[in-house]
Amino acid sequence: MKPTLARTLAALLLALPTAAVLAQYKVVHPDGSVTYTDRAPSEASARVTQMGRNAAPSDPDTGLPLELRQAAQRYPVTLYAAPDCPPCDNGRRLLQQRGIPYSERRILAEEDAQALERIVGGRTVPALAIGPQQLRGFSETDWTSYLDAAGYPRESKLPRDWPQAAPSPLAARAPAARASAPAPAPAAARTVEPAPAPGGLRF
Repeated sequence: MKPTLARTLAALLLALPTAAVLAQYKVVHPDGSVTYTDRAPSEASARVTQMGRNAAPSDPDTGLPLELRQAAQRYPVTLYAAPDCPPCDNGRRLLQQRGIPYSERRILAEEDAQALERIVGGRTVPALAIGPQQLRGFSETDWTSYLDAAGYPRESKLPRDWPQAAPSPLAARAPAARASAPAPAPAAARTVEPAPAPGGLRF
């Protein structure tokens, strides 16, 4: 090996650890793509994992069986749901019975409903994101088909001690000092053609 080439390779190898240290966040976008950044991302629909010495020991997906981990990394699942929503409960139950690792974003106020409309193109709950695929409304057949296509196992392989993250509002909240009163949760509609509820949500 020529001395110049050897020095170049050595310099590249030394630079790699430095570049890895600079990345403090792993970001999995709704379309399944992954990026690493040194700044906290503001994208509401992305799944963010903090890296570095002060972060958790590892990516939470590393505790999953290989087949499940590969599907979760390529096609992360996000459930968009509202309180007092039976179809949302049915969708959540399907994910849990099948052992799908997912994050849940709650639609609690008008700002959440607006964010949901930007992401999935409507205000119907529940909605499900499987990578870039957006599904509006609960259909066990459709959800199952898309989860199959994404490579998720049909039977649960999720570890029993898997920590399910707590649901969080979809839209970022203003500081408490600015908020005069919490916005009321959208009411559930019970008819086939429901009247618009606060926030315009439909089940």
